Amino acid sequence: MTIGSGKWLKKKLKELQLVESYHRELTNETVAKQLGIPPSEIIKLNYNENLFIPRAKLVELMREVAEECDLRIYPQEEENRLKEQISIYLDVPADCVAVGNGSDELIDRIARLFLEKGDKAVSVAPTFPVLRQCVQRQGAEYTAVPLLSNFEPDVKGLADAFTADAKLLYLCSPNNPTANQFSKSAVTGLIAKFSGLVVLDEAYAEYADYSLVQLVEKYDNLVVLRTFSKAFGLAGLRLGYAVASAPLAKVLAEKAALPFPVSVFTLGMGRKLLENRSMVEKSVEELKAERGKLVQRLNAISGIEAFDSKTDFVLFNTAKPFEEVYEKLQRQGILIKKFGKLLHLENCLRTTVGLPEMNIKLLGALEEIFR
Repeated sequence: MTIGSGKWLKKKLKELQLVESYHRELTNETVAKQLGIPPSEIIKLNYNENLFIPRAKLVELMREVAEECDLRIYPQEEENRLKEQISIYLDVPADCVAVGNGSDELIDRIARLFLEKGDKAVSVAPTFPVLRQCVQRQGAEYTAVPLLSNFEPDVKGLADAFTADAKLLYLCSPNNPTANQFSKSAVTGLIAKFSGLVVLDEAYAEYADYSLVQLVEKYDNLVVLRTFSKAFGLAGLRLGYAVASAPLAKVLAEKAALPFPVSVFTLGMGRKLLENRSMVEKSVEELKAERGKLVQRLNAISGIEAFDSKTDFVLFNTAKPFEEVYEKLQRQGILIKKFGKLLHLENCLRTTVGLPEMNIKLLGALEEIFR
């Protein structure tokens, strides 16, 4: 017999079970074990990671950071040094930057600071799901306005949702999973119309046509989120940052974060990547070139419609049931992301823009499936 807190804890656990959580994909090791092959043979294209930065170069930078930092000591000036490099990179004041343990963690901070029960957060659908999950945990309401058929935001529909209880507007641009960057006029128009807090998630900005990060100087209610997980190739270290007006950035940095939320090693790696931006920029250009080829070759397969991308992934719709395509690829050791119905599209799947040899295997498998 378990002795505990009785009804209260049972009730609370039941409530928390209803809160949506982030769905983690199968790992390389799990799928490799199922197939009876080495994990190194798995083609991992399901998490939008940048594989174009040479791993050997990252290992070299890791050695440099390991030599420079003392892991026995809590972070000292490492965060300030990283913020100085971000300031140079984006041409924004360093005191307008708040660093987090991934941009996801910053989304969680924002929800905890600015949303209460009875408040409403407004966004589009489909989009990155983490804010929706954070809103649910706060007991607030989440309103999602469907995108138009061209994947652009429904400006009128969103404006209609800007009621008195709407405290937060979240826009992911370029958007995940549709891969498009919203028109500048639509985004700036929505920012100007919304009186609450606007969160513009630019996780994929390095792969896109423009960034609106400079607008934080004009709008004191705007937060722009950026990450080192995509173009900078540090998905495994979890490092993101927010850019906002200095007072807002200070609150994000100090009023919701636990002490020392980012490790000294991660902070050092972020700084190193910014100091080696030419390597990052080269990898971005290589990926963008491969992205164009991938979209073209996907569209050459009868039964597949691939969409233009301003990210490091490609969304495509298939004439065959998406589950069938997904499972057949997985049986060949190729992991992509399945969505199914998105807006008017019935069988959506998403693939990372992999290295050329990875994309060749993906395309060959798809050609066989659709033959």
